[in-house]
Amino acid sequence: MTVQFELNGRQVTVADDGRSLLGVLREDLGDRTVKDGCSPQGQCGCCTVLVDGAPRVACVTPARRIAGRAVTTLAGFDDLRRQRWADAFCAAGASQCGFCTPGIIVRLDALAATSGATDGRSGTEVDGADTLERDERVDRSLLAHLCRCTGWQSIHEAYALATAAAPNASVSSGTRSLDLASRRATIEGRNPQRVDPSVALGEAGFADDAAPEGALVAVPDGRGGWAVAETPAAARAIAGKVQGRRTTVEPEPPIAVPPGDWVRTLQTSWVEPAYLETDASWCVPGGEPASPLANGGAFGAKAASVVTTAARMLADEHGRAVRVLLAREDAVRLGPKRPPLAAGIRSDGSGIVHVARTPGIAAAIASVAPGLDVVEVDLVGPATSSALRAAGWAEAAVLRASSSDAPDTVTSPNGAQANARVTPDGTLRVQVSCGDPLDEVVLRSYCIGAAHMALGWVTSEGLAVDDTGAIGDLTIRSFGVIRAIDMPRVEVVIEASEGLPVNGSDAVFAAVAAAVWRSQGHPPSWPTGRIGAGPA
Repeated sequence: MTVQFELNGRQVTVADDGRSLLGVLREDLGDRTVKDGCSPQGQCGCCTVLVDGAPRVACVTPARRIAGRAVTTLAGFDDLRRQRWADAFCAAGASQCGFCTPGIIVRLDALAATSGATDGRSGTEVDGADTLERDERVDRSLLAHLCRCTGWQSIHEAYALATAAAPNASVSSGTRSLDLASRRATIEGRNPQRVDPSVALGEAGFADDAAPEGALVAVPDGRGGWAVAETPAAARAIAGKVQGRRTTVEPEPPIAVPPGDWVRTLQTSWVEPAYLETDASWCVPGGEPASPLANGGAFGAKAASVVTTAARMLADEHGRAVRVLLAREDAVRLGPKRPPLAAGIRSDGSGIVHVARTPGIAAAIASVAPGLDVVEVDLVGPATSSALRAAGWAEAAVLRASSSDAPDTVTSPNGAQANARVTPDGTLRVQVSCGDPLDEVVLRSYCIGAAHMALGWVTSEGLAVDDTGAIGDLTIRSFGVIRAIDMPRVEVVIEASEGLPVNGSDAVFAAVAAAVWRSQGHPPSWPTGRIGAGPA
C-alpha cells in the first residue's frame, strides 16, 4: 500500500508502512530542512512543517494521515520568502548552530500569514533591539519549540525584521563583515562556526544531512553494541528502541555539603547539556568519519562523542558507508553531564568543594578560585566532562561572588570580564568585555544565549538519577530548558577594547548565574525551582 500527498507543490508517493511524516520526508524524499531533534517525542519543534497551511510537528504525524493533503517544508518556500527569513535571522543573530531554526521559521511564517503581511514595525536593521517590545504571539508560537543557543530574544527580533519588510523587499545586514562574525562565533562556540543567512535555513553542514545515499544505519542496541540495518526504522526495530519518558521524581543534588563553618553553601545536580542536534556521524570504509560537531560543537558537550569511532569501525567491518545515529534517549544516556558538586565557602574566599570525579575539573576550579580545596568523589551515575561550558570554574566564580555583600565582576580563565544584575522587573542586565568584539551582533547573541542557559542552570535544569545511576528524564522537555514565554528581557552592554578577542559568553554565563542566585537569596541547592527573582 502507498500514501500519496502533495509536497512543496508536486505529487509524491511513499510506502504506507506506519512511519512518521518526518521519516518519509528525510529518508524517502531527501528533504533535509526538516530536522530530527527528539523523534518521536514531538517536543522540540525542529521538524515543523505546514500541512494544508497549518504548522504541524512531523515526527508524531503518521504519514498515512496526510494522504491527499498539501505539505510544505522550508524547502518549498519561494526564494524571496525563504531569503527574507534567512536574512532577518542572520541580521538579528537569531541562529547560532542553525539546527532548530528551519522549524521555527516555518512556524513564524505561518504566524505572519495569519497576522497580516507586515507587523507594523519599521526599520530593516537591528538598532536598539534591547528595547524591542516582546510580541506575545511569537512567545505563544514558540511554545512548540526549543532553542538551546539564542535565548529566544533575538528570534523575536528576527520576526520583527522579517515582517516589517515590504513583500518584495529583502532584509539588510548593514555593513557587517560575515567573516568577522564567523570569527566571533567560532571563539564563542569554541569550534569552527559559520555565520551567514544559509545557517538559519539548516544548511550548516550537519553530519546526517550529508550522509551518502544507500548507507547502512547503526543505532545503539542498548547492550553496549550497535544494531545495523538498511534504514533507521529497521535499525531501531532490531535494537528494540522504546520511547523515553519523563520521571515524576525531582532532581536531587547527589553530594553532601562538606562540614564546616561557611558563609555560603551550594549543591548542584546532574545537568543535561540539552543540545538540539543529537549526535550523528557517517564514514566510508577506510575514510575519516564526519564530525558530529557541525556548526558550533554544542558548547563542549560533543567533544568526545562515541559516534565517530563507531562510524569508522562499522564502515570497515561492513565494507559499506555507515550512518551512526543517536536518538534523544541515547544522547541522554551516553552523553556527558555537568559534574555535580557541593561546596562551602568562607568570607575570605577559602573553602572546600566536593565534586564528581572528572578529568580536568580540579584545575578548572583552581583557575579562578585557588582558595577552594577540591576533593573529587566517585558517584554512581552518568559520565561527566569538564569540556562543557565553563564547567567547574563557573561554579567557583559564582561561589566567590556570593561570599561578599558586593557582587564581583567575573573574570574567566581567558581574561574576559562580565558582570550582571537582576532588576526589580526581572530584566537581566549584562556588561561584558572580551577584547575586540569583531561582530557585536554575534557577541550579543551569544551573551543572551549564555544568560538563558545560566538562568535555567540556577532555577530549573536538572536530571533525576536513581541509586543505580540510571537517568529518569529522557525527554527533551524534562531537562528544564527555559521556554521563550518564561525568558525575561536581557540587556547587553559590550565594552569594546583593543585587546585580542577572547570568549566572552562563558563569563556572562557565570556572572548571570551569580546574579540570579543572589537575587533569590542564595538558596543552598540548584535548581531552585523559581525562575523569577526574590528572596528564598
